[in-house]
Amino acid sequence: MFPKPVANLVPNTFAYETQPLVKPTGFREYDARWLFEKELNLMGVQALGLGLGTLIREMGIKPEVVTGHDFRGYSASIKIALTSGLMAAGCTVHDIGLALSPMAYFAQFALDVPCVAMVTASHNDNGWTGVKMGAQRPVTFGPQEMGRLKEIVLSGAFKQVDGGAYRFVENFADRYIADLTTRAPIKRKLKVIAACGNGTAGAFAPDILRRLGVDVIPMDCELDHTFPRYNPNPEDMEMLHAMAHAVKEHGADLALGFDGDGDRCGVVDEEGHEIFADKIGVMLARDLSALHPGAQFVVDVKSTGLFAADPVLMKNGAKTDYWKTGHSYIKRRVQDLKALAGFEKSGHFFFNTPVGRGYDDGLVTAIAVLDMLDRNPDKSMADLYRDLPTTFGTPTMSPHCADEVKYDVIERVTRRFNEMRSAGQDVAGRPITDIVTVNGVRVTTDDGTWGLVRASSNKPELVVVVESPVSEGRMREMFKAVDGVLRENTEVGAYNQSI
Repeated sequence: MFPKPVANLVPNTFAYETQPLVKPTGFREYDARWLFEKELNLMGVQALGLGLGTLIREMGIKPEVVTGHDFRGYSASIKIALTSGLMAAGCTVHDIGLALSPMAYFAQFALDVPCVAMVTASHNDNGWTGVKMGAQRPVTFGPQEMGRLKEIVLSGAFKQVDGGAYRFVENFADRYIADLTTRAPIKRKLKVIAACGNGTAGAFAPDILRRLGVDVIPMDCELDHTFPRYNPNPEDMEMLHAMAHAVKEHGADLALGFDGDGDRCGVVDEEGHEIFADKIGVMLARDLSALHPGAQFVVDVKSTGLFAADPVLMKNGAKTDYWKTGHSYIKRRVQDLKALAGFEKSGHFFFNTPVGRGYDDGLVTAIAVLDMLDRNPDKSMADLYRDLPTTFGTPTMSPHCADEVKYDVIERVTRRFNEMRSAGQDVAGRPITDIVTVNGVRVTTDDGTWGLVRASSNKPELVVVVESPVSEGRMREMFKAVDGVLRENTEVGAYNQSI
């Protein structure tokens, strides 16, 4: 029998090479993330594969799995270890090689394979690894499945089964590229910056955009897993600043930025405005609801209040559901509500038929943005942005907080805001009118200003977002108030960026 994993091992020891290391905190709400070698070793990855294969069989799903890996120096070895574990559990593994996460999701459909296990740490710093998993296309695992997987792996409750097999799928990227580009080209003449942050998307995004008929200027598209300029994260201001500089330097119509595994997209307009993804979502919702009146949308709790208040969306009869942050949560909610699309402030967008297949794909998002511009030939990206009602919002800010305590901190912060509301106390000088606790706590005052605090699902951090429809001053007042409540908890550390 395969040995039961342990939570702590020291590298360069006999024990490290003979026992599986799996730190429990690596099992997140909707995927898995570890610091490779410090929190997970290769035997631990084998244990994860065995556990995943055991869970797939427990769920009564056909034991066939698509796998691929992102461009990091260790990702291929992790995928091989994961594959050996899956095969030991009796699974047939379809390996598509170096890939984007949405390429693996597409493979579930193209190869008619029910399950996926994509080795990626997305935009996390070099040194991190992880796996995005699913067994019911197009959705991926949520807390229930991740909780059960954690139980199986940490308890060593593996069921080894004969009959596992391996198949390498040659040139699968060509099928993915053809699926996105076998369509009418973009008619409008557009010059586009393709920013990839030296992540995996650099191998695919420029070619796909060129095939759609746009003039592409590649930016940081050379694959380099050390991420020499910045992490490939279009929610991070450093990447957005670099995109804005490139747009102005080249006189481009817009910049499209992709994260490390290609399932997210960020946008900068021709004037260098770094447009947060939730505002891009409002633009796309306006565009799509004009084509599909009465459309249902899903957005995460970090997103702008415009999804509920925008007059154009209201005129088009659009309906919006605010839901939990996280690609698996929104993806599943989009399916449950049969929504046309789902939008996350992080840049994960989910499009159902006729735009997509329900999973998050940064290239599908980029194409939707280009199609929107094609349908509005007399307006630039900046014009469409100016058409939105003005709000004043922060970027997503992430103060450090250890994985072991971050959910306890959120419980305390939620309780504190509820106590303030019950006592009739103001927040940032205004009465509290609403508190949403579907994911962390989002507190709103009577002038529509709101602040959100939640626990990050994939890093030892909290997440803070603030927005005001009134003024930048009100936004800063709300941030100060929210931060003040946070600072009542000594476990909360410094922010990754500030306003």
